[in-house]
Amino acid sequence: MDVVKLDLGKDSYSIYIAAGLMDDEKLLRSTIKGRKVFIVTCETVGSLYLEKLKKVFDGFEIDSVSLPDGERSKTLQNLEFIVGEMLASKHNRGTTVVALGGGVVGDLAGFVAATYQRGVDFVQIPTSLLAQVDSSVGGKTAVNHPLGKNMIGAFYQPQAVYIDTDTLTTLPQKELSAGFAEVIKHGILADSEFFAWLEDHVVELLQLDKKAIGHAVKRSCEIKAAVVAIDEKEKGSRALLNLGHTFGHAIEIAEGFGNWLHGEAVAVGIVLAADLSMRMGKITGDEALRVKSLIRKFKLPVEPPSTIPNEQFIELMKADKKTTDTGVRYILLEEIGRAGIEDDVDPDLLLVTLDAGSRLCEI
Repeated sequence: MDVVKLDLGKDSYSIYIAAGLMDDEKLLRSTIKGRKVFIVTCETVGSLYLEKLKKVFDGFEIDSVSLPDGERSKTLQNLEFIVGEMLASKHNRGTTVVALGGGVVGDLAGFVAATYQRGVDFVQIPTSLLAQVDSSVGGKTAVNHPLGKNMIGAFYQPQAVYIDTDTLTTLPQKELSAGFAEVIKHGILADSEFFAWLEDHVVELLQLDKKAIGHAVKRSCEIKAAVVAIDEKEKGSRALLNLGHTFGHAIEIAEGFGNWLHGEAVAVGIVLAADLSMRMGKITGDEALRVKSLIRKFKLPVEPPSTIPNEQFIELMKADKKTTDTGVRYILLEEIGRAGIEDDVDPDLLLVTLDAGSRLCEI
């Protein structure tokens, strides 16, 4: 088992990573302080793992809800529904909320925990690659609004994150690939050697080789944990973790939540960020091509949908929650392994980047 520590003082916790970890009853029970457990899951994941998890927590008072799959479930209406179920079952401040599922479940369950009776414990058991390497780590919880993604939420840390890499074997190929967008992002942001390692291990990772996937998940968690430990509430450097997300969130909103997987939209966003970085003279054309090539090798899209006019794309980016009084904040590459925050972007260069037909960053 690998263990990654996230150092946040009194809110510190551990991220446990292992194949078959969901069979470790003693570990999973170790952070439950009270006698009540409320499990939030989705239909597909629940059908695979909910009964197994209930057996792990045998002896506790257990209730659960299973939501429809996908981004469309991340709403205030479902927050209210879950809270209503918890109240009806007489859950109190001693309850631990358990998030069993992907990023949607984790974000929603975490926000429930942050707000139920002003805050109860929760733990993350992420079952998708995207959730394992990104959304389960760092305490961002939220629901969507029709006008913006993750606009209603809170920073609220879990008691622990339990990552069973065996759950990835049940993911559809499309969702597995979507998770690799966040893995690639971590290499681009903070570790050029890890990025190069990803280039050399595409086949093993797509085949879920245990050693390779274990390393990819661990290194991603280490990178994110290090960033969050410095800037928990995203006042500065944590914004770098949003590489590709301002572009990506615009795609998700324009196309309708759930029509593009989050990781697919982020993958395109990373390519656009690399392209814009190249046009601004921050990175070379070869570096931009390496980024685009690696994303393509993981079976991810590399171009935005042609259905979004440039003007709409830009307006949606202006509505992103990372926008400041001075405008959109772009996370751009300075080299593979290092990124920076840019507030001053030439609008003409941005338009060229958004125009897929004229993009020079082509393979």
